[in-house]
Amino acid sequence: MYILTYINMQEVENNMITASMVKELRERTGAGMMDCKKALTEVNGDMEKAIELLREKGLAAAAKKAGRIAAEGIVDSYIHGDGRIGVLVEVNCETDFVAKTDEFKTFVKDMAMQIAAANPLYIKREDVPDEVIEKEREIIKAQALNEGKPEKVIDKIVEGRLEKYYKEVCLLEQPFIKDTDKSVKDILTEKIATIGENINIRRFVRYERGEGLEKRKDDFAEEVMKQQCK
Repeated sequence: MYILTYINMQEVENNMITASMVKELRERTGAGMMDCKKALTEVNGDMEKAIELLREKGLAAAAKKAGRIAAEGIVDSYIHGDGRIGVLVEVNCETDFVAKTDEFKTFVKDMAMQIAAANPLYIKREDVPDEVIEKEREIIKAQALNEGKPEKVIDKIVEGRLEKYYKEVCLLEQPFIKDTDKSVKDILTEKIATIGENINIRRFVRYERGEGLEKRKDDFAEEVMKQQCK
């Protein structure tokens, strides 16, 4: 009797996971249908817990994928407004199939927009030459001393301001222009988790009309976002 009751309860719980719930979870996370159904089953239909579970599993899987070879992908461009800024970016993935998907293409376009708006100089902090870092250390230290900061805290100040410098000049460290609560690296990791392949932002070049000439400064990040809203 107990066994039959237990089986019936399991059937009721499984019936709680409707197709519309699976569809909603997929739309909110980008995960596969079977993964969504499994996650909802594990948490008895709790949507928020299912999202958290998928995110935890996805990010863990993304970390494992990060070392895999990504030799496919696309080179895309973004021209800002009236041709004032132009960007070419190469983003790699593992298969030609993924490279042709709208999701991957949208991600690449977002990266091109990010580069146009935020003007990074490097992709990741490891790309910053040692001599550039040392020069920045010297400048920051001199600034801190000129501000009258105590000698004993200078090193901490230098390291703290270096972190800020990385967020300004390194693409992966920058706040994502469409969601500034997340870094570009966060967005990349989430995309690896949802697509299921390693993704690598390999290289980029950014041109700005009149670059090197004296000109007025504009908030390009704001301009780029306004352009997308038109």
